Amino acid sequence: MLYAIISEDVPNSLPRRKVARPDHIKRLDELMAQGRIVLGGPHPAIDSSEPGEAGFTGSLLVAEFDSLEAAQAWAQDDPYVKAGVYERSIVKPFKQVCP
Repeated sequence: MLYAIISEDVPNSLPRRKVARPDHIKRLDELMAQGRIVLGGPHPAIDSSEPGEAGFTGSLLVAEFDSLEAAQAWAQDDPYVKAGVYERSIVKPFKQVCP
């Protein structure tokens, strides 16, 4: 089943994001290689796809997991959680309608 992982950053998270990003991307690459990601990416803090030093306010990932518990465990093991980038993450079942 698909699950949406909606994460919100702590204030001024950009320096922490930069440090933890390689490990964060490595985990996403593993899910992509397994064909489990529908979409994912960060929320820019300003109305620009390249926010520069304004940074990001959080992230969204929609991916396939075996259960809600598996999706929650995966989200909690994210390097951004360990590095203090994310203030909180919400994991919800997701039903894809479009496209």
